[in-house]
Amino acid sequence: MVDKNQEWAEYEETIEKFIQVIAKNMSVYGITSSVGRLYGTLYFSDQPMTLDDMRDALEMSKTSMSTGVRSLSEMKMVEPAFRKGIRKDLYKSEEDWYKAFTSLFGNRWRHHTETNIEEADEAISELQSIANNSDDDDLRNSIQRDIDRLEYAKSYYRWLMKFIRVVETGEIFKYVPREDEK
Repeated sequence: MVDKNQEWAEYEETIEKFIQVIAKNMSVYGITSSVGRLYGTLYFSDQPMTLDDMRDALEMSKTSMSTGVRSLSEMKMVEPAFRKGIRKDLYKSEEDWYKAFTSLFGNRWRHHTETNIEEADEAISELQSIANNSDDDDLRNSIQRDIDRLEYAKSYYRWLMKFIRVVETGEIFKYVPREDEK
């Protein structure tokens, strides 16, 4: 005879193992493992959850849950949900991982790439100012080589911005089709 309690325990343990894998690997996206566990818990939940539900499931503080949900919402990995008769805020995971990735990738990479372009522009401006005020030919030559390197870096960053747009718009799926659309 099959022990149903044992089957349920094995089922829950298997899901928990996978949630731990999700949590561990979220660091690749700059997400802490605790926020990764929160996402995994929401993903495997059959119903939207309140902050209290999340706190109970993860044994974390309500403040931590709120901060985690806010972070996941900003990354478009969690969204508000509605259920008639429930007054507390409910949340559910974005179940389309392709959409979540493109949003997360775009947001993270766009910010860093724009910052790098701005910093390169600022460095070029400062180097040009130093070169314009210097009589040292060796220094001016070194500055010009570095300005050329910075211009090359900027060309890479402009290309990267195009790539980010291809990801954000979903055009990437023309070149690398989603597995669920084959």
